[in-house]
Amino acid sequence: MKTVLITGANKSIGFETARQLLQQGYYVYLGSRDLQKGQQAVSQLQAEGLTQVESIGIDVNDLNSIKAARNILGQKTAVLDVLINNAGISGGVTGPLEMDISEFRQVFDTNFFGVIDVTQAFIDLLKQSPEPRIVNVTSGLGSLTLQSDPSWIYYGITPAAYVPSKAALNAYTITLAHHLRETPFKVNAVDPGYTDTDFNHHSGPGTVPDAAARVVKAAIFGPDGPTGQFFSDDNAPETGISPW
Repeated sequence: MKTVLITGANKSIGFETARQLLQQGYYVYLGSRDLQKGQQAVSQLQAEGLTQVESIGIDVNDLNSIKAARNILGQKTAVLDVLINNAGISGGVTGPLEMDISEFRQVFDTNFFGVIDVTQAFIDLLKQSPEPRIVNVTSGLGSLTLQSDPSWIYYGITPAAYVPSKAALNAYTITLAHHLRETPFKVNAVDPGYTDTDFNHHSGPGTVPDAAARVVKAAIFGPDGPTGQFFSDDNAPETGISPW
């Protein structure tokens, strides 16, 4: 049975991703900053008959929490097959000249540095898998190419901290995939799309199941699957691959 750790998985897209991977036979470690909320999410899944799941407390902003989660997971399994870096925050809507630097740092700590800390902490368990997968949940707003295109449907939507944090995450995905290119790893960035969640005040047209399915698709790539790609059905409906 393959194992997967999903950060920020007690609600919304992360929670639905856990559900869909459970339905495909994975054993899910459901990461949550608030362990009680994570346990409640686990109870809900188990009530649906999806029993191969347990909660792991992990705050991606806290290196001690990440290390503790790694130690706990290491006591449960010697192999991690999939890491899904899903946890993220949007930050405020203040402009780039007005936003306080502390808010920039908060968004980057979660969306960028937290991903690096988690990936580095769990890479040893991932290396024990014959087919390790890393999925970084990004945003179409992180595409520098499209953000520079006045004809793009979302042109001008530029949350001051969120956009550069996701662009940085995309760049990290590229470098990580390149570093691991001679190994069985598949490392990809996935844009779940503009989805109806509390993350964006339920303003998106996409559904949570469809968004999670995009993440799951990259998590279960076979040995011939792509690596180092930026997948976005919203940005590239024909190919599914977004410009960086």
